[in-house]
Amino acid sequence: MTISTSDHPNTALKDEIRAEALRLGFDTCGFASASDAWPNGGWLREFVADGYHGAMGWMEETLDRRSHPTAMWTDAKSAVVLGVNYGPEHDPLLALEDGSRAAISVYAQGDDYHEVIKKRLKALARWMHGRFGGEVKVFVDTAPLMEKPLAQRAGLGWQGKHTNLVSRQFGSWLFLGSVLTTLDLPADPPERDHCGSCSACLDICPTKAFPAPNRLDARRCISYLTIELSGPIPAEFRPALGNRIYGCDDCLAACPWNKFASLSSEMAFHARETLKGPSLAELVALDDPSFRALFSKSPVKRIGRDRFVRNVLYAIGNSGDAGLMSAVEPLLADPSPVVRGAAVWAAGRLLDAETFARLKAAAVEDDDTVLAEWASA
Repeated sequence: MTISTSDHPNTALKDEIRAEALRLGFDTCGFASASDAWPNGGWLREFVADGYHGAMGWMEETLDRRSHPTAMWTDAKSAVVLGVNYGPEHDPLLALEDGSRAAISVYAQGDDYHEVIKKRLKALARWMHGRFGGEVKVFVDTAPLMEKPLAQRAGLGWQGKHTNLVSRQFGSWLFLGSVLTTLDLPADPPERDHCGSCSACLDICPTKAFPAPNRLDARRCISYLTIELSGPIPAEFRPALGNRIYGCDDCLAACPWNKFASLSSEMAFHARETLKGPSLAELVALDDPSFRALFSKSPVKRIGRDRFVRNVLYAIGNSGDAGLMSAVEPLLADPSPVVRGAAVWAAGRLLDAETFARLKAAAVEDDDTVLAEWASA
């Protein structure tokens, strides 16, 4: 016989945990079974088998552990799934209108959410253990736990056709974290899919990264290309980057459910003034110390200066502003091959054929990556 939530002996525990989570600053809290069967492990195996994970080898290496929450922790019985609203002040698509300025993904314009949320998760887990006993483990996108399907099971939202979580209350803008526990807590009703016939998120993608609804080919995704990919970005995708230098919010921002979204109450997630449409000319001139200083406590810092400047150079090449060539030229001699290669591509986009030919004739280069850029530019 199925026990209803109201009759479950631990319903009162769940109510207390939710109240404590909200007190700690989480905006939403749901509960799911950590041990029930689910199809998501199979979907992930298909994703990897199709090669859609690209250069993210860690996804294949941790495939078995990602297949189910209990594959990572066999004793887990329940999941407390938490969300923090990071809703932006303005529509992120507006940042794409000025090609001389950088568009940085909303989630990366403030402090690193991993650090902010992890502190709250640990505080909640300590409180749960002290109050009710049981073992606990916390997760915030840094371990092989499939948090989006878990969040749907806990009623926080549903995975839209772009594979990201959508909330009726917060739209596209929820950071997720989880506490797995050995406590047996009653599950909340799962959220059902509310996308209907809408395909706005699929239609807006600049690189056509969705081969079908609910299927993402990360190898074509701008977030993957600008963050995860360490070498040169394939030439076929560079024009579509526009001025996006770290991540992409297009599919998130296009969702009609954002009409219910609100500005985040967490100041740490508000955009820093220095990252509200910063100048490409200033960003491309960053050396390693200045890059680290500008992006202190920011998720952007993890990609490193070279990969970041690579992205900025592609954006400069897309800007069509020949006046930015003065910022590009010094980087043709940068110590990093990936930066030099991106500088070559940008120069080829900004200069007329005759001027670029003279620059090419004067170039001295022995790195295959950069030679290939000169040859194809």
